[in-house]
Amino acid sequence: MSPEWFYSKLNEDLSKIKELKPMIHHITNYVAMNDSANITIALGASPIMSFAHGEMEELASVASALLINIGTLDEYIIQAIMLALNTAKRKGVPVLLDPVGSGATKLRTSTAIAILNKGVDIVKGNHGEILSLLGKEGVVKGVDSRARIDAEVVKEVSQKTGSVVVATGKEDFASDGKKVYVMRNGTEMLGKITASGCMLGSVIASFMAVQRDYLVAAIEGLACYNVAGELAAKKSEGSGTFRQKLIDEISNISADKVMDRIKLEKVR
Repeated sequence: MSPEWFYSKLNEDLSKIKELKPMIHHITNYVAMNDSANITIALGASPIMSFAHGEMEELASVASALLINIGTLDEYIIQAIMLALNTAKRKGVPVLLDPVGSGATKLRTSTAIAILNKGVDIVKGNHGEILSLLGKEGVVKGVDSRARIDAEVVKEVSQKTGSVVVATGKEDFASDGKKVYVMRNGTEMLGKITASGCMLGSVIASFMAVQRDYLVAAIEGLACYNVAGELAAKKSEGSGTFRQKLIDEISNISADKVMDRIKLEKVR
């Protein structure tokens, strides 16, 4: 993935998102809903937030991507997820799973694994959440990671799940089970606001709607989000203004801004 090639793809895909305004169906948690919707709009895509059983099949069949976030779970939402997921699989709609808190409780872990067993295109979580998918325990406290992983583990999870894996932390990893990339962009301010990981999921899902090489889509989303975070941190006065500036920076992100700052390395 040469810088020139990636620049061309990113530039093209950002333009496609703004032109096509793909609909991203979110089944997400109550905490993140507003932020996820706003950042999706800022990038140029069109969010819809719903887990009503009566419209799951209809929405999943017309969406350009389906994002499943298990941050606030109950039996009704789990059933909604499965209804939407079954339709998305039949219709060829790309699916991203954000296994929020997997490893913290048996319900979250078992739900994440059940979704993965149905087949998703990208799974994105923090280091602990990704480790929990290998059956590791004690790696998540609440929704925060208590673990750090490396390129080999990310590759292993990708091979086991058949999904592109994005593991976020001090270093962000992305793997399709063959190649592994590490990104060293970002800012500590992302850890000082709620829903920062959930918003990243929305950005990556928006790229999945126009880029069907899901490793490329994952890296595009990571790059835009992390660079926007760096730029927002320079302009913010604290966590409140940082959230506002992050959405501003996403709305103005460009391939040129990303390529000026990106720290991406192929490690496997």
